[in-house]
Amino acid sequence: MREKVEAALKQVRPMLLADGGDVQLIDVKDGVVKLKLIGACGGCPMATMTLKGSIERVLKEKVPGVKEVVAV
Repeated sequence: MREKVEAALKQVRPMLLADGGDVQLIDVKDGVVKLKLIGACGGCPMATMTLKGSIERVLKEKVPGVKEVVAV
C-alpha cells in the first residue's frame, strides 16, 4: 500500500510545490496515512484544509483501503 500512496502523492505534489511546500510520507498503517507537511505548507493556516480537502480526497480515490490521512 505504501508504494501506491507514494504514487498518488506524486499527483498532488506539484500543487504543493507551486505554493512553496511539500509533503513527506511518514507511515501507512491500518488504512491511516501519516503525512508531514513541510516548507510553506508546514505553517500555513490552510494546511488542514489542504490535507483533508485535497490530499486525503486524492488518496482515497487512488488507493483502495485508505481510510484517513493525518498530519504528524
